Amino acid sequence: MVQESIDTHGPLIAGLLVLSGGAPAVAADEVISELKVGVMSHDVSVLGSNEEQGVDVNAQILFASPEFLSAIWSPRPHLGLDINTAGDTSQLYLGLTWRWQPFEFPLWGAFSTGGSVHTGETGKSTSDKELGSRVLFRQALETGYDLDDQWSTSVYFSHISNANLADENEGLNNLGLRIGFRF
Repeated sequence: MVQESIDTHGPLIAGLLVLSGGAPAVAADEVISELKVGVMSHDVSVLGSNEEQGVDVNAQILFASPEFLSAIWSPRPHLGLDINTAGDTSQLYLGLTWRWQPFEFPLWGAFSTGGSVHTGETGKSTSDKELGSRVLFRQALETGYDLDDQWSTSVYFSHISNANLADENEGLNNLGLRIGFRF
């Protein structure tokens, strides 16, 4: 079981190692805005069916918003990874994240959109979730609370699917908790 998980998730684990190994080499206050880690309930039945099991471990890097993105309200580029502990679908994702904190109170909300590459089933199967294509669209919603100037905690929901561009499109939803550290 462990060897099967390593074989299935090897490329995603390598991606996480690159993410974690490359982070200290850059000036955090200039490039990296925030690091987040969390645990997710895998394949929750919101907007879809529940066919896969386990818990996902999530890691995400949010980068400082480059100047050219100011025209679209300065979203932060992100790069993240969900690793499923039961050997089901894991994913490597990237995109843009917009965060809103309309009041001085430490509650905030965020929306993300982008793409994902996953390890799950793409075609017709009798037992697995059929996601239709290897590359999928990815959206996420998050609401959180700033504990202080650097630490935050949040509830996080993510959804991947192919938007009916392939024959199969069951979609996959994760819901969980994350902790964040801002530089």
